[in-house]
Amino acid sequence: MAYHQIDPEDLPETPDYPCDRRGISDAAELVSLHAATYEMAPGEQLPRAYHYHEQREELFYVVSGPVHVETPEAEYVVDPGEVFVAEPDSPHRAFNPADAETSARVLGVGAPKTDIAHPYEPDD
Repeated sequence: MAYHQIDPEDLPETPDYPCDRRGISDAAELVSLHAATYEMAPGEQLPRAYHYHEQREELFYVVSGPVHVETPEAEYVVDPGEVFVAEPDSPHRAFNPADAETSARVLGVGAPKTDIAHPYEPDD
């Protein structure tokens, strides 16, 4: 058996990311599950691009916020304590609006761990 107790604040930030991302999956040696924490200052977004996954189910638990999620159909406002789920083939982009008063924090999980994010162009 193996267990891990991790403080994401002790993990390094992911380089070249649009917000403060701390990868839990590698630190915990997870094989099947992607997990990370994200902190978005006003004007920052969570993903590198508006995207979708072919297989991955993604879940965002909002710790503090709110967090806005853009989809082709609507823009959702996800409040602290709420969860947003994106099923496979569902384009989305989570962000903290430029006019937000505070940073937003999210715990993101997804499975399978390795499933390439495909860019989504809203005009397509």
